[in-house]
Amino acid sequence: MSNRRLRASTFGRLTGLFVTACLMSTAQAEPLRFPVKSRVIENFKVGSDETRFGPLEFMGGLELSASTDALGAMSSITMGADGARFLGVMDTGFWFAGRIERDAEGHPQGISDFSVQPMFGRDGDVAKAKWMLDAEGLAIRGDKILVSFERDHRIDLYPAKSPGETTPVGTIPILIPGHELRGNRGLETVAVAPPGTPLDGAAITVSERSLNADGNLFAAVLDGPKKGVFFVKRDPPYDATDGDFLPDGDLILLERRFSIAGGIGMRIRRIPGESIAAGATVDGEVLLDADFGYQIDNMEGLAVSTDADGTVRLTLISDDNHSILQRNMLLEFRLVE
Repeated sequence: MSNRRLRASTFGRLTGLFVTACLMSTAQAEPLRFPVKSRVIENFKVGSDETRFGPLEFMGGLELSASTDALGAMSSITMGADGARFLGVMDTGFWFAGRIERDAEGHPQGISDFSVQPMFGRDGDVAKAKWMLDAEGLAIRGDKILVSFERDHRIDLYPAKSPGETTPVGTIPILIPGHELRGNRGLETVAVAPPGTPLDGAAITVSERSLNADGNLFAAVLDGPKKGVFFVKRDPPYDATDGDFLPDGDLILLERRFSIAGGIGMRIRRIPGESIAAGATVDGEVLLDADFGYQIDNMEGLAVSTDADGTVRLTLISDDNHSILQRNMLLEFRLVE
């Protein structure tokens, strides 16, 4: 979800994005490719060369910029099997893709082969329908990509091969009653559990801040034996922004807080996979809690991947809301058990 309180984009910027979408539509939605400049972030904690933060080791980060407004609003990301290629969605109705360039130790050094491409809506339009394509989360399962949307709450399916070339090829019932989902606080997260883990390949969704009577987040296991609505314990002022599963089936949940007095913050929580089931209220260990004393911004997307040596890597991206006051950032950590 784009934090509207942080949004400082102008009408001109929005118009530019709309024109870009229209031009790409007339070109049959060909990807728009452009260079991305990267400033390497070596230290996560401001003024410190510390790399260990509880069970997480900071592997580095990038501050991203470009000469076009087509870069920005990145709300979710997933990593390829090579640990370099990535695919994501923007909440302005675009796919984005590229490659992370790394040094010999695996630290991110830059971004290459970056492109954006408009998403097709159900009506086959990429220009007018873009404004109803508030994409917030994505996950890959087999030959399909699952994308969660706010406002028009749904989880649609796109083909994993060339998703930008087609309308959705299906949808998944979200199970959460529609009246329980807040317009701009809806389905922020979609993730798929690894086969052989407690949820055994099932997909789950978690809302950003759609709350039950106890003040906890609505969520759902979308298929499989544990199918049904469950709840995630909310610790105000944090809201969920994305999530992904570890190889052992535990859910890693990315959370964000913002207030005028307290500024912005980021938290990462680990929720045991065996605790997730219809009717349950789940909670978990906080792995990391960071504020503006650290190199963070409006952190929206999280992906779990596994390095060649078996080490688990967390890749995070921020949503700059197309604002000059915010940054496009990519951060990476290794999970050190």
